[in-house]
Amino acid sequence: MSHTRFTGSITALITPMNRDGSLDFTSFERLLDWQIEEGTSALCAMGTTGESPTLSHQEHHAVIERAIKVSAGRVPVIAGAGSNSTAEAVDLARHAEKAGASAVLVVTPYYNKPTQEGLYRHFMAVADAISIPVMLYNIPGRSVVEISVETTARLARHANIIGVKDATANLLRPLQVRRAVSKPFNQLSGEDGTAVSFLAAGGDGCISVTSNVAPALCARIQADWQAGRVADAIAGQDKLLPLHDALFCESNPAPVKYAASLLGLAGETCRLPLAPLTDSSRQHVKAALVDAGLLN
Repeated sequence: MSHTRFTGSITALITPMNRDGSLDFTSFERLLDWQIEEGTSALCAMGTTGESPTLSHQEHHAVIERAIKVSAGRVPVIAGAGSNSTAEAVDLARHAEKAGASAVLVVTPYYNKPTQEGLYRHFMAVADAISIPVMLYNIPGRSVVEISVETTARLARHANIIGVKDATANLLRPLQVRRAVSKPFNQLSGEDGTAVSFLAAGGDGCISVTSNVAPALCARIQADWQAGRVADAIAGQDKLLPLHDALFCESNPAPVKYAASLLGLAGETCRLPLAPLTDSSRQHVKAALVDAGLLN
């Protein structure tokens, strides 16, 4: 397991929906093909951006299965398997393994506010239940709790726990984790705005929201960095910064779904409690797409 390493631009996929809120698999399949053609290096389905909290387990399973089927081995599929119930996270992880996912992404349990010991036991339970790699997902802004560096190092001793999606925007964190963990550990930024800075701090890539609508640009930034074209990577990042900001002007994924609708990729429908974007946010997102050269 320890040889699995995800790099480059990895898309945190939206889950397209019809106006009535049902899943739009036609748009989803088209989105997957386009992502792969544009240079996305892996696909992450059923994370926060995929609206995992408001999908039923049956729908969650269906989205993971479809992503694996359509990508057909062209790129790895990382399956979101997070829950604030450990038993539920284990069930989702087992399903992902059976469906053929390359790895699972497991978010810190939200709302219950577990201690570090509770977090440790939660992730260990998932890692013990499956044989595919586990990526920790540290996102205190949404789940209130944060996996400490010490707990990360403790978890990394498990052969199945291979890395972390870090959405703290704390650029000391990848350095601290690298010092604390005694094996090669796959560190991915979960914040589009820090994608290049995270690479400079020793990270391997980015699980990106923006790459839903700008996959080629996001992939190029990562490729430029890996090839040593640092100035080009920074210039690409500067170009995308207004779009990164616009896509978080309201709660993700409402802005990126609106952006996707403007580009003809999918409808903008999100499930409640996520509301449609306000008019001012719509103008903000549209202007950012024009500024990035993605919309005329």
